Amino acid sequence: MQSPLFAFNDSQARDRYTLQNKQMLRVVLEGHDDILARKGTMVAYQGLVEFDAEYQNRNQQRSRAYTGEGLDLMRCHGQGTVYLANLAQYVHVVDVERDGLTVDSGYVLAMDSSLHHEVIAVDSQYGISGSGKYQLNITGQGKVALMTSGAPLMLQVTPDKYVNCDADAIVAWSTGLRVQMQAQTHSSGVWRRRGSTGEGWELSFMGSGYALVQPSELLPPQNAVIGGGLAAQFGMGQQGARGQNQGNVWS
Repeated sequence: MQSPLFAFNDSQARDRYTLQNKQMLRVVLEGHDDILARKGTMVAYQGLVEFDAEYQNRNQQRSRAYTGEGLDLMRCHGQGTVYLANLAQYVHVVDVERDGLTVDSGYVLAMDSSLHHEVIAVDSQYGISGSGKYQLNITGQGKVALMTSGAPLMLQVTPDKYVNCDADAIVAWSTGLRVQMQAQTHSSGVWRRRGSTGEGWELSFMGSGYALVQPSELLPPQNAVIGGGLAAQFGMGQQGARGQNQGNVWS
């Protein structure tokens, strides 16, 4: 059999995490180091590999129920090669190391099982009830595979150069950064979008580190529907935090 498709043969790299292509992650398992992957993202595997649902303790269950933020994970273990992908999103491998990584859980594809993750809150500088946003804080030493809609932009934050990002486009940032959620308007009009520009909430990053932004103001295209009306502009109502746009709102 002959076909141009054979140009996409399996990579022979022996590194633990490699990109089979821009939209597919290849992970080598050697029997002694499991990985945690988003449920349902395995597209193929070779060898003696098993997949088990990852247990959530009570604190994680309560946190997920209260905030809507968290990870539905499966544990991949054994000896072989696993291929992971989700809705043809672009995949990027990040070394967490000591600095830590804060990320929206909707953008996590896989991670080393040795890493620790917990839900944290980012609050509005205006202190408006209900306007906080919950994120996932990942700490420890290991690798995380993130997903973006399209090729992302990595912005460096320094003490003399802070960065503002659209709240719906930010993917992840260095945990050590100071973060403020804000609207580019006076507090008296905080519930108004910025004039007629369609721009709303932002995150402002200060300190030393990095912020990762995707070229989209939506999470991966999981049949997301914005909805209509004033409430929909701010992620409220039936298309809000518990709707199809879960994780893509301020609630």
